Amino acid sequence: IGYLSSDLHDHATAHLFAGVLERHDRERFEIFVYSYGPEDGSAMRARIKAGTEHFIDVAWEPDDIVVQRIRDDALDILIDLKGYTLGARTALLAQRPCPVQVNWLGYPGTMGAAFVDYLITDRFIVPPDRESAYSERIAYLEPCWQCNDQSRPVIAALTRAEYGLPEQAFVYCCFNQAVKITPEVFDCWMNLLHAAPQSVLWLADDNANATKNLAAAAAARGIAPERVIFAPRLPLPQHLARYQVADLALDTFPYTSHTTASDALWLGCPLVALSGETFPARVSSSILTACGLPELITQTLPEYEQLATRFALEPEFAARTRSRWQAMREYARLFDADLTTRNLESLYLDLVNGSNGSPRA
Repeated sequence: IGYLSSDLHDHATAHLFAGVLERHDRERFEIFVYSYGPEDGSAMRARIKAGTEHFIDVAWEPDDIVVQRIRDDALDILIDLKGYTLGARTALLAQRPCPVQVNWLGYPGTMGAAFVDYLITDRFIVPPDRESAYSERIAYLEPCWQCNDQSRPVIAALTRAEYGLPEQAFVYCCFNQAVKITPEVFDCWMNLLHAAPQSVLWLADDNANATKNLAAAAAARGIAPERVIFAPRLPLPQHLARYQVADLALDTFPYTSHTTASDALWLGCPLVALSGETFPARVSSSILTACGLPELITQTLPEYEQLATRFALEPEFAARTRSRWQAMREYARLFDADLTTRNLESLYLDLVNGSNGSPRA
C-alpha cells in the first residue's frame, strides 16, 4: 500500500491521517509513504515517519524518478491524499506508476481523470444514486470519509477573559478559513447576533485583509465592533483548547467545515451544520452522522439560522445538547481509528481483488 502526499507534516491532513497509518496491520500490509512536502521538523512529521515501514522523501526528486521508484516498489494500490490542492504533483499519477490508484481524504471531490480509478467516500456524502456524477468508481468507507483518532491534543483552556471574550456571552465560533465565508452565511450570522443581544461571534484571524473586511461588514450590518472577535493563529493544542470555551460552532456553506468540524466535536463543542448537494457541502453533515448527532444537520439556511438561534436563546437546550455529546464523544465512531483502519484495509483488499468492480480504463 502506498500513500502519496505533500501534507505529511504539521498539516490538517496529517493530523487526521496519522492514527490510521499507525494502526495498519503490519502482518498483512506493507506500507510505503511518499512525501513531497517540506521537512518541518514537527512532532507530526516525526509521528508520520515512525508510523510506517517505508517513509520516502521525494520532495527534491523529478517526476520520472519518483514514478520509477513507485513502480520498483511494486505496489498493489496507491492512495493519493492530495488531489487538486496546493502543491499537488498530479503528473505522478498520470504516468500510472500503480495498477490501482485512489483519491482519498485530501480533496473532496472527483478528479475527473482516467488515471484515478476509485474515490473513497461514504454513503452520506455520495449516496448511491449520485455515483454517476463522479469519474472514479465509488468505494465506500464506514463510518465516515474523514478519518480521525483519539490522540488529538486536549489541554486546559484559558479563561474567556484571556481570550478577549465576555464571560457571560453566548459564544458562536467559526475557525474556518475566511475564504469559506460567503455573504449569505455571514448575513445569517449577523441575524444570530441581532436575535441574541448577549451573543458574540468568534472568528479566525485568517489574514489582515479578511479580518478588516469582515469587521467592516459586521459594522455595516449594525453589529458593534466588540461583538465580532478574531482569534490569532496558535499552535494546534492551544488552538483546539479554545473550543472548550465556545458554546456553538457554526458551519460555512457551500464549502462546509471539514477538519474544523471534527476539531470542534473532539473538544466537546456542538456544531450546527448545513447540508447541500456537492461533496464539500456534505462533509460536515457526514461527520455529525458518524457522531450520532443527525439532529444538528439542517437542510436550508432558514433552518440553520433557527437552530443556531435556539442554542443562544434556550440555555437548557444548549446545555443538554452539549452534555449529551460530551458523554457520547469517547465512544463516537468518528474517532474510532481502529474501526476506520480495519474497514479501510477491507476496502483496499476489495479494490485490489476487484470486488468493487474493475477500475475505469
